[in-house]
Amino acid sequence: MSDPQPAATPPGADPRDPVPAPRVDPALDARLREHAEAIRAKIRDIPDFPQPGILFRDITPLLADGAAFQGLVDAVTERYRGQIDAVVAIESRGFIFGAPLAYALGVGLVPVRKAGKLPDRTLREEYTLEYGTATLEIHHDAVHHGERVLLVDDLLATGGTVRAAANLVERLGGEIAGVFVLAELSALGGRDRLAAYDVTTLVVY
Repeated sequence: MSDPQPAATPPGADPRDPVPAPRVDPALDARLREHAEAIRAKIRDIPDFPQPGILFRDITPLLADGAAFQGLVDAVTERYRGQIDAVVAIESRGFIFGAPLAYALGVGLVPVRKAGKLPDRTLREEYTLEYGTATLEIHHDAVHHGERVLLVDDLLATGGTVRAAANLVERLGGEIAGVFVLAELSALGGRDRLAAYDVTTLVVY
């Protein structure tokens, strides 16, 4: 996949150490838990990609399995049905999950993109990653005051990306009704930065 987002090694850890087995988030409701078990099996580990010492979590087998992908979208849709006015998806793999969720929920899709990718006037938010800094942007009129927003991304690592997107939504007057990410790297502490929000993640590493 282009624009890879590797599973980073926790600070102070030896990348050669054994990798903890993934688990299903214990806070999930029954239907999400049922699908999470199947989804976990569809994410494969690619060692030393895109560079030595990095373990890459590859979601392409999940995307290639129509029944598994549909089950994921259906289960997450039921979790948020009637609670959401817009889905805000974070570039780039957040678009993969955000678009079908917006369609299924019958709401609009708002892209949050890297700097310079949106054509109209934008708000921007700079944030810190585990490997540097970056900037996200959203169109100035993409979210309306009081709208209930579901933030969607594929991976929760340090939480910087999702937190920056949440800040953009709130600066436009939107309310974060929920955060959905497919997988979480718990050792990086991203959930702590999102303590103010209702975060749903299916697979925890």
